Amino acid sequence: MSPLAAIDRTTPISPSEEAADLHLLAAFLEDRAFPGSGRAAAVCLIDEFGGLAGVGAADAVTLARAGMSSRAVADLGRVRALALAMARDEACRRPVVSSWSALMTYLRASLAHAPREQFRALYLDKRNILMRDELRADGTVDHAPVYVREVVRRALELSASAMILVHNHPSGDPTPSQADITMTRRIIEAARVFDIRVHDHVVVGREGTKSFRALGLM
Repeated sequence: MSPLAAIDRTTPISPSEEAADLHLLAAFLEDRAFPGSGRAAAVCLIDEFGGLAGVGAADAVTLARAGMSSRAVADLGRVRALALAMARDEACRRPVVSSWSALMTYLRASLAHAPREQFRALYLDKRNILMRDELRADGTVDHAPVYVREVVRRALELSASAMILVHNHPSGDPTPSQADITMTRRIIEAARVFDIRVHDHVVVGREGTKSFRALGLM
């Protein structure tokens, strides 16, 4: 199977991993002026946000509203930024077709727990190495407006040879909608005019990822 098609997966978290996540968050909170003990606070946060990844993806306002101190919010933001930078660096080292699992790790870390729908375009050079990961639309809980002309225009500005389209489903279910399919086909057709290839469209959700190519939708 092609690496471009081998991404339709869901990996459940084991009880031991859940316990490790709780211990990690508790240790992080213990010395950061969070009201109450670190463990009690961690239990509340993990319950409210559905897991450690959900806590890490929550924005500063939401975390403060949940009772987290400003210091803890700031430190957590730095940890998240560092983790994303490390994942992105790993994904950029080789052509995406030979580092597909690293790219999926980066995309899941970036988008799986995002509270609003985002549409991103990954622009690739002629060696299929990631040049830019750009947010092309930031929407609501179930929709992000995508302008086909702008997606392709930016590829031309960057002299990109190919693209990978990515968006998330905050509902958790990564199954593509009919609107997703229609929009993808429009971008493929527009990009083809300029000899720009669309390798795949990946939908990211808490329940896993779905590849348009693996599903036979492109």
